[in-house]
Amino acid sequence: MAIAGGTGTVGRHVVGAARRHGHEVVVLSRRTGVDVQTGEGLAQALEGVEVVIDTTNVATPTRARATAFFTAVAANLHRVGAAQQVARLVSLSIVGIDRVPLGYYRAKLAQESAVRVGALPATIVRATQFHEFAAQILGRAKVGPIGFMPSMRIQPIAARAVGEFLVETAVAPAYPDIVEIAGPETIGLVDMARRVVRCRGQRLAIVPLRLPGGAGKAVRGGALLATPATRLLGPGPDAWLEGDDLAGMGR
Repeated sequence: MAIAGGTGTVGRHVVGAARRHGHEVVVLSRRTGVDVQTGEGLAQALEGVEVVIDTTNVATPTRARATAFFTAVAANLHRVGAAQQVARLVSLSIVGIDRVPLGYYRAKLAQESAVRVGALPATIVRATQFHEFAAQILGRAKVGPIGFMPSMRIQPIAARAVGEFLVETAVAPAYPDIVEIAGPETIGLVDMARRVVRCRGQRLAIVPLRLPGGAGKAVRGGALLATPATRLLGPGPDAWLEGDDLAGMGR
């Protein structure tokens, strides 16, 4: 089993879950000499691999750059994977990207399209925002004793749970072309950030940011929440905060 982005927020949990279930794991990342965007080192890495799980991400607010990255990765995984007789591709995406007019989300939709038209049988797993999301934003959006947080409704899911589900999907004998997963509870991102701060014992004031335009209205209105068809996976926010995952993010 090969994990693209296997050192990232979700990817490391995919690697852990795969190994716990007895799978031999190949991590596809620049740290292991593989560039999935250019394809460098990919053919050798996929020799003998049966399934690829793609959790890659790119840190750019630019739609064009994100689209170029995601579509190139999808195309390379399909092309090289087919040549190496990989049986299946599982790709991670985001719940609600078709309901929020953000450039990054448009890039993720382009990724989904590229995943669907490739040579390998593929499954797209859409997940809601991670419990880790608030802490990640706090890591780059604070000035002195103030942390800034977008006003939005989320239904967070633990990255660990996403990792387990991706492995479960990869080895399942049959699965839908697309499936959605979410956490069991809805919460405001500002509230989640304040809980993280309290749990860490930090003296940090969280200031809500009202995002402008249609995208801001959509995320405040719940466009990123689960639908009736979405599968719910625990833990909820409080149980997650009491666990070990926040500690790994600098608690």
